[in-house]
Amino acid sequence: MVQEKDISTADAVLASLTLEEKVSLLAGGSFWSTAAIPGKSIPSVKFSDGPNGARGSEMKGGPTSACFPCAVSLAATWNLDAIKEVGKALAEETKTKGANLLLGPTVCPHRHPLGGRNFESFSEDPFLSGMMASEYIVGLQGQGIGAAIKHFAANEQETFRNILDVTVSMRALREIYLKPFEIAIKQAKPWALMTAYNSVNGSHADCNSTLLQQILREEWKWDGLVLSDWGGTNSLVESLTAGLDLEMPGPPTVRKSELIMQALESNAIPESIINDRARAVLRFVATTTGFGPQKECKEYADDRPSHRELIRQVGREGIVLLKNEDDILPLKHTASAGSLTKIALLGFADEALIHGGGSAAVNAHHRITLAEGLRDAFKDRGLEIECAKGAHTLRKLPLMVDHVKNDEGKPGWSMQFLHPKDPAGVWRHIGEPSYTPTAPGNEGMTVRATTQFCVPASGRHYLSLSGLGPSSLKINGDEVYRQDGNCPDLMAFILTSYADIPVQYDFVAGQTYHIEVLSNPLEAYNGPSFMNGRAGFSVGFMLEAERDADLLAEAVTLASRSDIAIILTGNTAEWEAEGQDQVGFHLPRDGSQDRLVSAVAAANKSTIVVNCTGGPIAMPWIHEVKALLQAWFPGQEAGHSIADILVGDRFPSGRLPVTFPRAIEDTPAYRNFPGGFEEDGRARVRYEEGVFVGYRFYDHTPEQREKVLFPFGYGLSYTSFTLHDISLATLKDHHENHIEVRVSVSNVGKRRGTETIQVYVGRADHSEQHPWKTLVAFAQVSLDAGETREMSLELSRRDLAFYDESTEHWVVEASDYLVHVGTSVFEIASTERLHIPERIDYAL
Repeated sequence: MVQEKDISTADAVLASLTLEEKVSLLAGGSFWSTAAIPGKSIPSVKFSDGPNGARGSEMKGGPTSACFPCAVSLAATWNLDAIKEVGKALAEETKTKGANLLLGPTVCPHRHPLGGRNFESFSEDPFLSGMMASEYIVGLQGQGIGAAIKHFAANEQETFRNILDVTVSMRALREIYLKPFEIAIKQAKPWALMTAYNSVNGSHADCNSTLLQQILREEWKWDGLVLSDWGGTNSLVESLTAGLDLEMPGPPTVRKSELIMQALESNAIPESIINDRARAVLRFVATTTGFGPQKECKEYADDRPSHRELIRQVGREGIVLLKNEDDILPLKHTASAGSLTKIALLGFADEALIHGGGSAAVNAHHRITLAEGLRDAFKDRGLEIECAKGAHTLRKLPLMVDHVKNDEGKPGWSMQFLHPKDPAGVWRHIGEPSYTPTAPGNEGMTVRATTQFCVPASGRHYLSLSGLGPSSLKINGDEVYRQDGNCPDLMAFILTSYADIPVQYDFVAGQTYHIEVLSNPLEAYNGPSFMNGRAGFSVGFMLEAERDADLLAEAVTLASRSDIAIILTGNTAEWEAEGQDQVGFHLPRDGSQDRLVSAVAAANKSTIVVNCTGGPIAMPWIHEVKALLQAWFPGQEAGHSIADILVGDRFPSGRLPVTFPRAIEDTPAYRNFPGGFEEDGRARVRYEEGVFVGYRFYDHTPEQREKVLFPFGYGLSYTSFTLHDISLATLKDHHENHIEVRVSVSNVGKRRGTETIQVYVGRADHSEQHPWKTLVAFAQVSLDAGETREMSLELSRRDLAFYDESTEHWVVEASDYLVHVGTSVFEIASTERLHIPERIDYAL
């Protein structure tokens, strides 16, 4: 919420501006900042990508940053206090990059397991998402750094995201997809909000007056800054009228000053709209930096021990123990008994799956692997730990960076920008054979890159080329690969997650080969406007022996010689990333990880799987392994966080923030994802499941419950708990009746642990029109063995409401309601009945 002093200051500055100056404020001044007007003491405000680390202005490289657990990992902690601490630490990180606004959190609910950015959002449940986002924002903004909550709204998939029209009922929109925004905006008051690329019910999100004016500003009384996603401004007049304050990035491609002035002269928009939009920008400036000269802050790295420890703590609190047959975990008890002398670490155990791809990618201070974490945990116990990969998982070939020399004879490549009017071009040298344009200045130019390559071994080796626009790859003057037309997945290319197409070429060891790439600018396309006319490319290489090696046999042999086998499965940032939805429910690539788990489990009956993905996956091997942990993307301390749980130095306390179905065909949105082109020529997805998203769908009939492998809210511990003495009490206040839920929790096991109490409500008549259970409250308690504690949770009568489309009100119907208290949506300890004698209408 903008403070009164900031309002008066901003309004005074607005009154001093010319019309042209006001217009100049309505689009970014650069890729990462707003426009400045130095003569009027208006500074630029710098943004930084998040939401799990402040990356700074460099898309790749640049000063390192702390990489925090991804949002779904944070939600799996169910620990609001910890999330607030993460927000505070992210604010400290953002300051090291000289930025004043972090582009996060992402709060769109998980609609389908293959959603490409699910990992970047909290949960399938809007209440849990909103509560997590609120604490994140409070922590961040309490340290003077703004939050930009995103992507408003209905941005639950990446396929067609720039041109997609989401058709959704107003009830589902209100109850599911807007609810996380509503909770966070009302409770935490973020300073900014980012619109989505997609359309909602026929109108682009940045031009959608229902969303931006009626709901956001009029109903929710929000007065912050509305900015577009990068390249997501779709109309000059409509976006200004609907309430989009700021086009990003800059310089503008839609809101060019001369075009706005023309619109004003033709009366397409009134000057009052310009004043409203400029006022919002100025109030944002007043809230973030203030007016007057600003000290320029050079981006730098600050690897704080306190951040390391917080990331490690929150990362492990988000790990969910899903299976622990025969109490194989924790490992330290097995080691203490002397039966553990050798551990086989397989899969990604010698790599660190710490984040997803795209906006969430961070050049981390460091990346702790599971191998490093376990070796550190067992360093005084004399265990032998050996690693093997066991599966081919690359989505694209590694960059061609070894054994190459530029035209000066130094390691790397030479690159030339060729303009039609300047055939000599501009040369520069680069270390990597890739170029992703983000800054202005090279529009319309062709990129030519060359190097001299001396291969270390003979063979029919693999090469690849990906280009933004039409591109070709030549070896010694002969064309070996051509890409006709634009890259099929532009955003995946920009975010380095595009799957290339390898070709083979016969190389002879010791010979030098001249490699040349020619990459032309993008042809006409539907995508972010800031990429128009740009060229970019990426060249990969891999030895034949390396790409075709039999990794599985090595892993099985190692597992058979070990006491315990631990397999780290998951998705790299190339497989799970912004810009694309996931290619399938099974782990990549081509079933190799599933085959690895099954083969190792057959060779070693004490096989443990740790999975690092942003959501559920197919688990055809679930009954073949002894234990399973879901670790998500736990941040830079990943190996330490996972080892803490495996070894038993800390106990598992995470609970699932999403449902894990048995099969992708069992998901509620299966028949309506990702949509496609319809007869009118528009790409469209229809949210026909309505409000029955996630557990609301699976809990609706006994038959649907059978389709769940692990339910929402589920998670095991190294101890056992009981919930008892559960009761309801009505609390009177001057607003409305509040209901208190009292529950006693006892640790009946032998170790300390944490339990998460979850409260769900639903109609007693099990109406087919309403979910049977909806999460309305939760709380955590940590108890020593044998300890009991009474807990109190509150809910209000409004928590029973649904959105009535006929009256456009939130309504609680006169009926009996059930209040369920348990430890997951399926594990209910007690159900209490609550009677509402008469209908209650809540006006918007």
